[in-house]
Amino acid sequence: MNEFTLGVEEEFMVIDPVTRELKSHEQKIVDSAQKIHEDQVKAEMHQAVVEVGTHICKNTGEARKEVSKLRTTVAMLAGDIGLRIGAAGTHPFSHWQHQLITDHPRYFEIVDEMQEAARSNLIFGLHVHVGIQSRDMAIHIANQVRYFLPHVYALSTNSPFWEGRNTGFKSFRTKVFDKFPRTGIPDYFSSIEEYDNYIKLLVKTNCIDNAKKIWWDIRVHPFFETIEFRICDCPMLVDETIAFAALFQALCAKLYKLRLQNMNFITYSRALINENKWRAARYGIDGKMIDFGKEMEVNTRSLVLELLDFVDDVVDNLGSRDDLQYVHKILETGTGADRQLAVYQQNNNFADVVDYITSQTLKGL
Repeated sequence: MNEFTLGVEEEFMVIDPVTRELKSHEQKIVDSAQKIHEDQVKAEMHQAVVEVGTHICKNTGEARKEVSKLRTTVAMLAGDIGLRIGAAGTHPFSHWQHQLITDHPRYFEIVDEMQEAARSNLIFGLHVHVGIQSRDMAIHIANQVRYFLPHVYALSTNSPFWEGRNTGFKSFRTKVFDKFPRTGIPDYFSSIEEYDNYIKLLVKTNCIDNAKKIWWDIRVHPFFETIEFRICDCPMLVDETIAFAALFQALCAKLYKLRLQNMNFITYSRALINENKWRAARYGIDGKMIDFGKEMEVNTRSLVLELLDFVDDVVDNLGSRDDLQYVHKILETGTGADRQLAVYQQNNNFADVVDYITSQTLKGL
């Protein structure tokens, strides 16, 4: 039984400690890391990005150990060549035009097709996989869990700056990513067959060469028996990463439990969920979202607390109660974006923000 196992992927910035700019480093960190962790550390399209991924973890405790170990290794190897790593959804001021693309046919092909949308896609996300063995169950949960994506996204907002500007958004990362096709909240699929037929049609008509070119905020993974959550900015702190993984896992377990009791959460349309996603990107946890059941605006913070109540009856079985507690800490001290903005407002200095991000990335390791 591998229901609700976890896999966590984080994308880090590679930073020059002197200039605080992003640094294209010819994947030296990846090459060294692969000698230690084999395929757990990968190159991304831009050379200034390093992606790490855990093994399959039974619970959030195992995920925490793996996430911490991978951050520690990558930071150490970066340090060996005089660089640092940082965890945020965007770099505060570096320009994408100065960053090199990784030398790999797959990336050249994406750039050739997507042009500036790909070259400017210098963003850093968190992807959480939750194991669901039955694909029928997976598409059912993916349909229903879409409603909650903006709530978790609001907590994860960690990209207020872009190219040296305060964007006014708590998460500008998704605004950059929106230029890609097949992104954002997916539509409702009535069955796994309908989803599979959609993929087959896109492959057949040369829109995509495989299902990994579907970059939605959530997808039933084409190759693993998982639902993959892709909406969050890369969190600054390990505690935050694990809290979001715990939330996604608990939501899957709760919706699964309801399904076994022949109960369903209401399925809302993409158009409605998008209203909440927009608000989450703009205001983080400081705004209001729509409670579609009540048809009224509610403070995002209260909706987050309601979400914790909603999953409360499954978290002890998952063993994630302590990790979920950290959500209260985020509500108290602010999201990564709130903290970045606070540091910036002290001296209006982006270098301070980068230093803050790099120090927080290793906090508690």
